[in-house]
Amino acid sequence: MSRAYSGIRESRPYTYNDLGGHSLPIAEDYTKKCLKNADRSFTQGLQCQQINSITALISLESSVFIVHSPQGCAGCVSMAADGYRVGQAHRGVRLVKSPRVIVTNLDQNDIILGGEKKLREAISLAVERYAPKLVFVFTSCASGIIGDDVDAITRDLQKDHGALLVPIHCDGFKSKICASGFDAAFIAIQKYILPREKQPKQKGLVNLFAPTSISYKDQLEIERMLGLLGVEVNYIPFYSSLEKIRRIPSAEASTSICKVFADEFMKDLEEDYGIPFAHTVMPIGVRNTDKWFLGIAKILGKEKEAREYVQKEHDRVLPQLADIKKRLQGKRVFICGGTGRSFAAAALIDDFGMKLVGLETPTYDLDAQIDIEYLNGIHRDYVVDVANMQPFEQVNLVNRLKPDVFIGVPAWSARFGIPTTHVLDPKRATMGYDGILYLGNKIANQVENPGFNKKLSAYARLPYRQSWYESDAFKFIKTCEE
Repeated sequence: MSRAYSGIRESRPYTYNDLGGHSLPIAEDYTKKCLKNADRSFTQGLQCQQINSITALISLESSVFIVHSPQGCAGCVSMAADGYRVGQAHRGVRLVKSPRVIVTNLDQNDIILGGEKKLREAISLAVERYAPKLVFVFTSCASGIIGDDVDAITRDLQKDHGALLVPIHCDGFKSKICASGFDAAFIAIQKYILPREKQPKQKGLVNLFAPTSISYKDQLEIERMLGLLGVEVNYIPFYSSLEKIRRIPSAEASTSICKVFADEFMKDLEEDYGIPFAHTVMPIGVRNTDKWFLGIAKILGKEKEAREYVQKEHDRVLPQLADIKKRLQGKRVFICGGTGRSFAAAALIDDFGMKLVGLETPTYDLDAQIDIEYLNGIHRDYVVDVANMQPFEQVNLVNRLKPDVFIGVPAWSARFGIPTTHVLDPKRATMGYDGILYLGNKIANQVENPGFNKKLSAYARLPYRQSWYESDAFKFIKTCEE
């Protein structure tokens, strides 16, 4: 690899993951390079980067996944496995399969004496039992701390097995930015699977990187849009294969559905294989869909055709948006989501005439600054909470701001009795131009029918004292100077 990137997102300049305040001062301080590194003196739950590495690859065909960790670290695999099974059903698979996951189950003896013997046994068992093409070995905090040499073990066993052994270094303690897990997976793909030399380009082949949260309907819609440009889509790594991954260097261009999923990997592909990429936004809402589609079209030299298509879609969709806007005009919104989806949702609500009052996102960097500057031109003086989860801050802010609707995972905020919804949907397209109409009606229907959440608020209490709601939500964020 020509570019030295550690895979740890905190290593990138001007990247922050513990931050809170109002949007205008934050954007101004970032421009002046005045934001200070900080940490939380109290935290309540973090998403580990290991789950993102596992989830990114768990649907690859003919693969086995070995989690070199205590048993508890693999508990999160159940969520990824469920998504994999649901995705198969949506794709018409009659005999739905579960992913092949093996946990080395490190115990206290292994922590003292080392767990390399268990890992060797797990790899041999995986190859013997399943005869896979790929065996991914995921590290953990425990295996990283005790210093098990996963690279040496896989290298030593590779000569005895036909399967390709791929170690992925996703020790959870290395980064508090869970998107680092995506980077760890792609670094491993580039190091162990892709060829070293440049490949002949295949005319019209485009790499489309997508995380597991993208539904099958969204995949079809995005592939349809790119098909209008006369290209072949190499959709990876979700529901992909070793053969498709090896086609990556032959692509004419690359793009991603999520701005933080493969952004660092696409930079490496450009430097190592000469593959240009469109790094734009998640195609949710009119503005973002336009920007995403025109971005990849420009690289392919088909901007004229793309603009003609965009105009036709505007003529079709915008009149229908007028009715949705009547139902949602002026409603106040709090948004929580991943870095790509939270900013996409914040831009989306402008299509419906809604007002942003709060935004929670896991990390803040240059890309986030670009989005914040755009949003500051539409929504004035909203609260920004940069947090990897931290539900205690979210409920404090939601209680204080009292939005008309909450967009994001509703487990906590629903108990306030306010309408809650999400821009995710496993069965319907939320991206592209039809997705705008679906999401608008979905949000409006929830706002007009909040009965379930009202009943939930009467019987399901949040585990916080009243004194916390009266406190500053960001009181536990301490700069390094404090």
